[in-house]
Amino acid sequence: MAHSALTPVFVGLRTGLHVLFAALLALIVVNVALGDPPRALPLALCAAFALTYVLGGQVAAVGPRRRAPASAAAVWVLALSLLWVALVARVPEAAYLVFPLFFLYLHVLPRPTGPLAVLMATAVAVVALGLHERFTVAGVVGPVVAAGVALLIGLGYQALAREAAEREALLTELVTTRDQLAATEREQGVLTERARLAREIHDTLAQGLSSIQMLLHAAERADQDRPGLQHVRLARETAAANLAEARRFVRELTPPSLDHGLGTALRRMSTDEQHPDHGPRVDVQVIDEHPLPMEVQTALLRITQGAVANAAQHAHATRVRVHLQTGPAKTRLVIADDGVGFDLTEIRHTAPSSDSFGLRAITARVAQLEGTLDIDSAPGRGTTLTVSLPTTHRSP
Repeated sequence: MAHSALTPVFVGLRTGLHVLFAALLALIVVNVALGDPPRALPLALCAAFALTYVLGGQVAAVGPRRRAPASAAAVWVLALSLLWVALVARVPEAAYLVFPLFFLYLHVLPRPTGPLAVLMATAVAVVALGLHERFTVAGVVGPVVAAGVALLIGLGYQALAREAAEREALLTELVTTRDQLAATEREQGVLTERARLAREIHDTLAQGLSSIQMLLHAAERADQDRPGLQHVRLARETAAANLAEARRFVRELTPPSLDHGLGTALRRMSTDEQHPDHGPRVDVQVIDEHPLPMEVQTALLRITQGAVANAAQHAHATRVRVHLQTGPAKTRLVIADDGVGFDLTEIRHTAPSSDSFGLRAITARVAQLEGTLDIDSAPGRGTTLTVSLPTTHRSP
């Protein structure tokens, strides 16, 4: 069992159950052994009961979150019950074993089999005590009260087990989401830094080499007969080679999908990135009015890819419309699908899940670029994402 805050509680309850079984069985053995004369059959039944309990417990009683196969658990409990019935038929004190058996039924057997087994065992204990001695109020009320207490404790144990399982699942999901967000932030940081380096190389080194090349070319044409012309020509050719190398660096630092611009990358999604069998139809409209910095292009491409993936995987959309319009001051991206939609209140006020992680990642990207994100959705009427980013944004 995975460790949680409730693990000591479960360990304590199971240990208490084992101790109770051992103490009651030891009491029965001592009572039979000290009888006059000692009875061999009850002692053999006690030994068989103890051996069955220990060996079967290794297979079936594996904690509140892991369960052995139902057939193995049922066989184990049935064997213990038959041995107990045989023992209680000969030793009245064996009726006390019914109390720990109650917890075993509730823990191992599913509903409603567990509570039903508790009722049947209670009836057996009452009848056995009555036949051995005589039917009394204490002999009837005692097992019934014990059964009621066991049922209450068993229900509380199951509630604790469910809470522990839910808490562990939530923690696992939160850790997964945190790791995914960290990976997204690292990816965004790498892309931003690559875009910054590409921009700096383009704006400084490449532009400087281009200017040097033009000046040397002008000097080369100004006087074809001057001494040292071959050195000027060699310097120009070297500057041209270095300029080509700098431009190659710029191309390699930009995402390959953006080699031909954001518009081309988005239009490619309408054909290349949808599954021919079950992927949604993606319609793309791009209005290019202003060139965008590389980090903005990268963010818009990743936002679109994430939104289309969400529409396909979670919204089960059949059609997605992508509209991008760039301007000198603001860039606007609208992504609308005809999927199942969702309740915005639930997404904002519940723990992160696989369904909401895509939206959280998109929100983080938009916030990094100092933009705004508007989400319009409701169950049954699709989802529309509207992203507005400042066109002139530059990463620090």
